Amino acid sequence: MAKGKVKLTIDGKNIEAKSGDMILWAALDAGIFIPNLCAVREKAYPQTGCRLCLVDIEGSDKLVTACSEPVAEGMVVKTNTERVNRIRHTAFDLLMSNHSIDCANCPKNKTCELQNIAAKLKYKLKSKRLPSIVRLRPIDDSHPLFTYNPNKCVLCGKCVWACEQAGTGELQFAFRGIDTAICTLGGVALADSSRKDCADCVSVCPVGALVLR
Repeated sequence: MAKGKVKLTIDGKNIEAKSGDMILWAALDAGIFIPNLCAVREKAYPQTGCRLCLVDIEGSDKLVTACSEPVAEGMVVKTNTERVNRIRHTAFDLLMSNHSIDCANCPKNKTCELQNIAAKLKYKLKSKRLPSIVRLRPIDDSHPLFTYNPNKCVLCGKCVWACEQAGTGELQFAFRGIDTAICTLGGVALADSSRKDCADCVSVCPVGALVLR
C-alpha cells in the first residue's frame, strides 16, 4: 500500500484513498455518487448543512455525514441502506418544500444540482409528503453582472465561503431558523456592496440562486 494511503470499502467496492480524506471525496473520486450540496473540498471545516451525504459505517450505531468523516483503514461504508435512504429522502423533501420550483424558467435548468440529485436518486422535486413553505423574498437584480434569487437559495454556504476566500466576507448568513438567508453585510443591495466582482461566488452556486445575467 502506498505511503499515506488507506484501504476501505464503499458499497462493496474496494478503494484506496489518501489518509485524512473525507469519505465523500474518496467516494466521488472512485466514481461512487453521494449526493451533496454544501460540501467544498478545500474548506477546512465542513458545513454539514444539507444532510444529503449521510452514510452508514459498519460497526457504528449512527449515520455520519460523509463530508466530515475521515476515511480509516478497513472502513466499510454503505451509501444506500434503508435508514440512509429514508433520512436522506426526508432531508431532500425538506429542502424542496422551502424551494421555489420553477425549473422551466430557471437559468440553471438542466445544470441544477437539485435536478441532478433527483434524477440519480429517483426523487421527485415536488414533495407530496410536505407542504410548500416558500417565503417569497424580493429578488436582488441591482447588480449589472448577476442576480440573486433568495427563493432558490438552498443555504449551502458556498457563496459565503467563496466571498471569504476573496477576502471581503461581504456575503453572510443572517437570521435564524426558517428565516435564515444569505445577505450582504448591512443588508444593502448587491450593487451597493463592497464586492464588485462576484464571479467566484456565482460559479459555486449549485442552484439558480446566484446567476450571471
